[in-house]
Amino acid sequence: MLDLSILEKYDSQKMYKVYDKWPEIARESFESNQEPVSFDGIDDIVFAGMGGSGAIGDVFSSILSKSKMHVNVVKGYHLPQTVDSNTLVIIVSVSGNTAETFSILDSAYKMRSKIIVFSSGGNMLEYCTKNKIIHKIIPQYHSPRASFTSYLYSMLNILQSTLEIKQHDVFESIKKLEENNREINSSNLTDDNPSLNLAKWIHSIPGIYYPFGLQSAAIRFKNSLQENVKIHAFAEDVMEVCHNGIVSWERKSNIQPILIEGQDDHIKTKERWIILKEFLQENKIEYKEIMSVDGSIISKIINLIYLLDYSTIYKAVLDKVDPTPVKSIDYIKSRL
Repeated sequence: MLDLSILEKYDSQKMYKVYDKWPEIARESFESNQEPVSFDGIDDIVFAGMGGSGAIGDVFSSILSKSKMHVNVVKGYHLPQTVDSNTLVIIVSVSGNTAETFSILDSAYKMRSKIIVFSSGGNMLEYCTKNKIIHKIIPQYHSPRASFTSYLYSMLNILQSTLEIKQHDVFESIKKLEENNREINSSNLTDDNPSLNLAKWIHSIPGIYYPFGLQSAAIRFKNSLQENVKIHAFAEDVMEVCHNGIVSWERKSNIQPILIEGQDDHIKTKERWIILKEFLQENKIEYKEIMSVDGSIISKIINLIYLLDYSTIYKAVLDKVDPTPVKSIDYIKSRL
C-alpha cells in the first residue's frame, strides 16, 4: 500500500512534486515571453543531447517524422559529416556542462552550421556568449529528467515557426496533460491511478515494445526505469521484435512485456499487435498494454511519457528506492 508518507519518505528530494506540476510547467513554458527564433534556408536538423536532454531530441524527431525535414539525433561526441552551413544544430544540456554535448557544440561552431543552445547556464552559456551563438536559458526543475516539460515546451515556443509546429497541437497536448494529471498525480494514490497500477505490476525486467512514431516514449520509459528504479529494462520496435526478439520467448523468461500502442497505429502495425498478443496468450506470458491518448503526435508522446515516467517514481518508492540519486552516472562523470 502506498500513501503520501511513504512517498515522502523514499522520494527524499520530492521528485513527485515536480511531476505533479508538469502540466502547469508545460503551459507556463509555452506561454512564456521567451523571444522566438526563426532560421531560414535549413536543409536538415540535428538535435544533440544526452540522458534526459537527449530524450527531448528523440521527441522532436518523432514529432517531425512526417515532415519533409530530415532529422538526426546525436547522443555522443560526433556530428554527421553531412553537417554544413544549411544544418540547424539544436543543442540541449540542462546542466550546460555535458561533455559529449559540449563537444558537439564546438564541432558545430567550427563547421559554421546554424546553432541554438538550450541550457540552464554552465560552460555552454560562457562558450555561446564568447562566440555570439544563440543561447536560451531554461530553468532546471529538480533534475534534467524532471525538467522535461520545461525544456520541451520552451523549445516548442521558441522554435515553433522554424519547425512549423501547430499551436493547436501544443495546446491540445497541454490540455490532455492536465486531464492525465488528475488520474496519476500524488493526490490519487488509489486503484484508479494507472501509473501506480503499472508500478505495482512490474516485478522483474520490463521488455518494452513500441510502434514506429512512439519510439521516443519507449526509450524515455526505459531510461527512467534505469535511472529512477535502478533496474534493467530494454525497448524494441514491435516490427523488429517479430523478426528476432520473439524467438527469445521460446525459453522460460523473467522478462515482462509492456506493449506501448498508439490509438491510430498503422493498419499493419495493428495487425502485428494482434498476432503478438495471440502468441503471448498462447504461451501463457502475461503482458501489459499501455494505450496512447487520442490527438496529435505531441499529445500522444508527452502523455505517454507522463504516465510512464510517473510509474517509475511510484515503482522506486514501492521498492524503497530513492528515485533521485544516480551514483553510477556520477562515478562515470568523475572519471572524465
